[in-house]
Amino acid sequence: MVRFLSRKSVSLLAAALAATLLPPTAHGKTEPTTIARVSEAPGTVTLDSAGYSVSVRTDGQLALTTRRSGRTVLATGPDALRFRSGGTWQHATRLTDWRWRNGVLTLTADTTLPGAQVEARLTPAPDRYQLDWDVTGTEADELGLTYDLSSAGHWYGHGETGTPAGGPYTDQPWPLDAGQVDQEDFSAASYQMVDPFWFTASSAGLYVDTGDTMDVSLNAGGDGLGRFTVESGTTYKATVFVESTPRAVYRDYIGIVGKPRQSDATYEQYAKPLWNSWAQFYTKVDQDKILDYATDLHDNGLEGHTVQLDDKWESNYGNMTFDPKAYPDPRAMSDRIHDLGYDFGLWVTLWINLDSTNYRYAADHDYLLRDAADPTKPCTVTWWNGTAGIVDLANPEAKAWYQSTLRKLMDTYRVDGLKFDTRFFDDNCAGRDGHTRTDYQRLGSELADSYDLQGAGIRVHWGRSAHESGFVIRQIDKGTGWNSLKASVTQNLALSTIGYPFVETDMIGGSLGQPAPTKEVLVRWAQSASYMPLMYASTSPVDTIDPTTGQKVDYDEETVALYREAIARHERLAPYIWDQVRHTLRTGDPIVRPLFFDFPRDRASYTVADQWMLGPAVLAAPNLTSAPSRDIHLPPGTWYDVNHGRTIKGPTTLTSYPTPLAVTPAFVNLRAEGADRALRALR
Repeated sequence: MVRFLSRKSVSLLAAALAATLLPPTAHGKTEPTTIARVSEAPGTVTLDSAGYSVSVRTDGQLALTTRRSGRTVLATGPDALRFRSGGTWQHATRLTDWRWRNGVLTLTADTTLPGAQVEARLTPAPDRYQLDWDVTGTEADELGLTYDLSSAGHWYGHGETGTPAGGPYTDQPWPLDAGQVDQEDFSAASYQMVDPFWFTASSAGLYVDTGDTMDVSLNAGGDGLGRFTVESGTTYKATVFVESTPRAVYRDYIGIVGKPRQSDATYEQYAKPLWNSWAQFYTKVDQDKILDYATDLHDNGLEGHTVQLDDKWESNYGNMTFDPKAYPDPRAMSDRIHDLGYDFGLWVTLWINLDSTNYRYAADHDYLLRDAADPTKPCTVTWWNGTAGIVDLANPEAKAWYQSTLRKLMDTYRVDGLKFDTRFFDDNCAGRDGHTRTDYQRLGSELADSYDLQGAGIRVHWGRSAHESGFVIRQIDKGTGWNSLKASVTQNLALSTIGYPFVETDMIGGSLGQPAPTKEVLVRWAQSASYMPLMYASTSPVDTIDPTTGQKVDYDEETVALYREAIARHERLAPYIWDQVRHTLRTGDPIVRPLFFDFPRDRASYTVADQWMLGPAVLAAPNLTSAPSRDIHLPPGTWYDVNHGRTIKGPTTLTSYPTPLAVTPAFVNLRAEGADRALRALR
């Protein structure tokens, strides 16, 4: 029968602990250290480590409260440690025993399921502790942590969010607790860019170390709780960070998952836009249309480094051959685009439709991922273009075949680079020879890294290879309205602060098949993107096609001029942006970041969702609405208003700052590194 340790036992344990924490000197004496200690008081057992403490409730339902300098920075909520067994959710209840041995605090608790117990282990380290736990006495198939969101202030991180308000396409709450997040397919195989990392305004953080699918909710249904559930019964492994600033938490996380070792984009790809055909034409594209598009861009002085032909150039998905009816002479098309001064790129995927010529060949040669339920047959997946198999990158022969097909295509038609779409794995499929979801992310990263991605980047995440590869990260498709423009900004803040610094918004103007963007949305989006690391463009400010009606939409000369001005501003900022890229390669710091990363004591910055820092010197505050003005928050410092040529002392709020369509509010922190270069670009 388990029981609490007596006072006498605690005293003896403390004495033994003191001996273990006092290492012998060369003379056999001891000297104090500051590792950690455990004490018991009525109702609690407390682990004290350098800079923080963790209190465990002993007189009621199991609960953990983390404090720094005596202030609560993170606390569990109801059903703190929960698990599913036999299809029913259970949770830990009363603490029944604890022990401190070899630097690990082990907790044992009863549960709501008779005969089942939870054993949790807390291992302290400077500015963090490991929290691992298991269920004994029953078979569990899901384990989850529950936190009280309000205990830590506002929450950030996560990546692209699923929300009932349209996330991640038209809604990305910032902070996360300002909306409702609910994602049942939160995993390395998800098409959405996500990582199991969250951080808070209280400078706490949570990293769940798993390769399994998670079910994550934050304030779902307005319940004020964060639930982080792993769909597995194996040991739940979490790291809780306890730091002095949110940026320090971010750096701790990067220390685990790695920082970029390179940037896959070149200086020119940072300096000029990529023009992609998707939102301009969707799948109703052909050789004449793409050439007219490129010619219009060129003739209107709309600079760019590449024109990329997106979806619907193939005869069938996976054939890797041009549709001869739509593209009678693809080499001549490529040559003409080059003559206009652009590189030429193509959209590709590893998903091979069942009606393509290559499918039968790939299936017969065992080049496709196998079905998880029946590994004797290829896995089939349904996507927006039909039903397909997926090339198995863990099979060296399959990878070699796929790459040789790509090389022949690129050499024949003078293709300079590729936009890889869809995913490299699906949860309906089985990994080859024990390969996991994260292994396929690594294999996909290695494949993509051998090609010029032309600033279109790639969507790989959740693992060291994804972080270290240094890919440009393009967002998931956005709508064409104001809500999507706002979501494109907050989503970049989220992606940047989970370790993907080379971000761009979705295609300027959106790409979700909604009515063509209005002039105002298109211009404001271009202005916003000009203050991002890269510009990813599609909808032409000359004219476009409304996908909902099939009708041509003509924009006016002012639209072209303002779009062209945004491109020019971004190109002038390129030397400053390139400095930030090189800084990121040294430190892992995000380029686009929330104001509070640079000004952690400025409490007003923690809820600003429509401004950001571009490196340390540039504060961008473009108008993301149809209003004629906006309020702008300036943190502490001396700021130069680039639109009015004046100096402003912060912290302050500029109310009703006028924003006619030609004005993009931005400010330079005159005392920040890089201020001189930013001023030269923006004055």
